[in-house]
Amino acid sequence: MAVDQGTKAWAMRALDPGETRPIWDEIFRLTRVHNPGAAFGVFPRGTAAFLAVSAIVALGFFTYLLFSKPSGLRAWGSALILGGTLGNLIDRARLGYVVDFLALGNLTVFNVADAALVLGVGLMVIGLLWGSR
Repeated sequence: MAVDQGTKAWAMRALDPGETRPIWDEIFRLTRVHNPGAAFGVFPRGTAAFLAVSAIVALGFFTYLLFSKPSGLRAWGSALILGGTLGNLIDRARLGYVVDFLALGNLTVFNVADAALVLGVGLMVIGLLWGSR
């Protein structure tokens, strides 16, 4: 969450809305986008619903980490999901949108919280499929 919020604060200072800076040709660039919707900008008017869902998800994963005390991939996955959810929840509550600034090719623009969420879900799935092996 701290890394996400720090990188977003930097992006807000370093880039104007819509500004793009190529880092590695067209493969990787910085592009500041304000996303009021869900992933890929869908449901742009759902800020209140996303706040509620994010709060419930964060509370659920916090409770899971606190009381279930998972280990290994499930612990790492849960922590990444919690941190990513909180990072984007802070943006939505404070700004009314999520700050995205990392762009890969012609794919979507995302942020550190989004990357943590995707990685966290992947680790959780692997941890749940493999169990304690």
